[in-house]
Amino acid sequence: MKSYTIHLIRHGITEGNLLGQYIGRTDSPLAAEGIRALQDLKEKYEYPEAQAYYCSPMRRCIDTLRILYPEAEPVLVDGFRECDFGDWEGKTAKQLAEEDPSFLQWMESSHSVAPPNGESTGVLVQRTCAAFENLVEELMRSGTTSAVVVAHGGTLMSILSAYGLPRASFYDWMTENGCGYSLRITPGLWMRSMVAEVYDTIPAGRSAKGGDEKFIIDLAREAADRTYRNKGQQLDGKNAPPEG
Repeated sequence: MKSYTIHLIRHGITEGNLLGQYIGRTDSPLAAEGIRALQDLKEKYEYPEAQAYYCSPMRRCIDTLRILYPEAEPVLVDGFRECDFGDWEGKTAKQLAEEDPSFLQWMESSHSVAPPNGESTGVLVQRTCAAFENLVEELMRSGTTSAVVVAHGGTLMSILSAYGLPRASFYDWMTENGCGYSLRITPGLWMRSMVAEVYDTIPAGRSAKGGDEKFIIDLAREAADRTYRNKGQQLDGKNAPPEG
């Protein structure tokens, strides 16, 4: 049976990352340190190749893809943008905790609370997942069996918490800059339950800190085995990510 692989990669380090700032809609470029780190990762480890390349339209993602895949011509997907943090853009958690009482409410809330003039986590997940589902449909329609997506931490966590096997909460899927996960989608299982097996980490050969990523992959394989053995069984909550 034909399957489809999608490799999700987080962009390199930006100045905002180094300063601990909330950077969503701000078109922040890669920091010099981020460029060096990506070049070092590419030199030491193997990144997966693909037939098609997709990217958030933000500079930090486009430049990351150009470093890792200089020959690729990516399709820019607006739905893969990072969360819009509204009035909190460019500020650190320390600043916001001191200046804005609503920040602590947001930190303790469910997905429904949004930053002032920004978007909630729930809206981010809905937007990102709609774009991902469109991508999967496009791959199946065209017969393209592999794709790379370079996007943001929030984008990757939204997709993985919604569709990834094993089931894990939003923040459990946080990954380092320049790293990510590989998904395998089987058409029948996707059409029935909209799940994807997380079968590897990116880049290949890089040791995960504390073994957390290996643990996730082992769980994914076990979950996928159970699912494939019981194809008639529906999985619960196929479209809704667990609370983060």
